[in-house]
Amino acid sequence: MRLQTTYDPQPDERGKGTWTISAHRVPFTEPTWRITFDATTPVELLHDVHTELLDLYLEDRHSDQDRLFQDETAPHEAYAPLLTRGWSHAVKTDGTQTFLTPEGLGGVRHRYANSGSTRPAWRAWGGYPSEPHWAARFSFGTPTTLVAAFTASLISTVPLHRAVKDVPVHTRRALYVATTTAKQSGSTPVAPPPPAPVSGRSR
Repeated sequence: MRLQTTYDPQPDERGKGTWTISAHRVPFTEPTWRITFDATTPVELLHDVHTELLDLYLEDRHSDQDRLFQDETAPHEAYAPLLTRGWSHAVKTDGTQTFLTPEGLGGVRHRYANSGSTRPAWRAWGGYPSEPHWAARFSFGTPTTLVAAFTASLISTVPLHRAVKDVPVHTRRALYVATTTAKQSGSTPVAPPPPAPVSGRSR
C-alpha cells in the first residue's frame, strides 16, 4: 500500500494524460516522492522504470534496507551515461545542470540544489524544449536508482518497433532504421547496430 501507479487520461491535452508513480512512507498519507510521465512518453521508458521500481521494492522486502526512501545512489550514476553518448552539459548558477542530445531533440535537467523546491529534481523531455512531444518529472526524494534506470533506457540502442504515424514528423530526420528479418529456426536474428556515433534511442 506504499506504492501506486495511476493513469489519468486527458485526450484533449497536449500530453494526452499522465502516468504517476507515488511512494508513501505510510499508506494513505501524502507521497514522499512522485514521478510523472506524459501519456505520450515512450512505453519502453515507463516499462524500464517500473521494472527497476519492482526490483527496489522486492530488495527492500527481503533485507533491512529501505532504498525506496533512503537511496544512496549518486546523481552522476544517472547522468554520466549521457555524457558518454555525446550529450552536451551546461551548469547554471541557479542550481541546475542540463544535458542535451547532440541533435537537440531531447534533454535531461537536474536540479542539484534547492531540495525544498516544488519543482522537480529531474526533468526529461523528448523533442524540442519549447514544444516537447513528451516530458517526465522526478520529484526530490525519488531514488536516483530509478532516474538512472530511466536515463539508461533513454539512451539504449536496442531497436524499437514503430509505425510511421507514431514518430513525430520533426524527429524523423534523427532516426536510425534497422531492417527487420524473418525469424529462422534455431537462432534469433539480430538487427545490425546503428552507425556511430549514436546519441540514444530515436524516441
